Amino acid sequence: MSSITATGIATGLPTARSTRLRMTTRGRRVLIALIVLPLVIAAFFAALNGGQAGASNTAVSDSSTYITVHSGESLWQIAERVAPSADPRDVVDALVSYNHLSGDIQAGQRLAIPAEYK
Repeated sequence: MSSITATGIATGLPTARSTRLRMTTRGRRVLIALIVLPLVIAAFFAALNGGQAGASNTAVSDSSTYITVHSGESLWQIAERVAPSADPRDVVDALVSYNHLSGDIQAGQRLAIPAEYK
């Protein structure tokens, strides 16, 4: 039985308990997945979209000097024609890298001449 004290407060009555949230193992896993999954997805899309290079189709600027490849002409002959005093091997390497050449050259093809050989 409860009794009332002189201050008017009842004693012996059941008090309200504060409930604690108890997480189960499964609940912890779900909570972690809800936090981590969006981060993983964002990192995945950032990796896919972040590595794009800004490339253009033009190999050199418009102020370059160009030559046209004649029928039957090789890069070696072009190198000797463009820079007769330079080592043809160096000129051929410069022409290939400057014009982004990956294979054979064709008659009528325009090649840009690097500035050091103009």
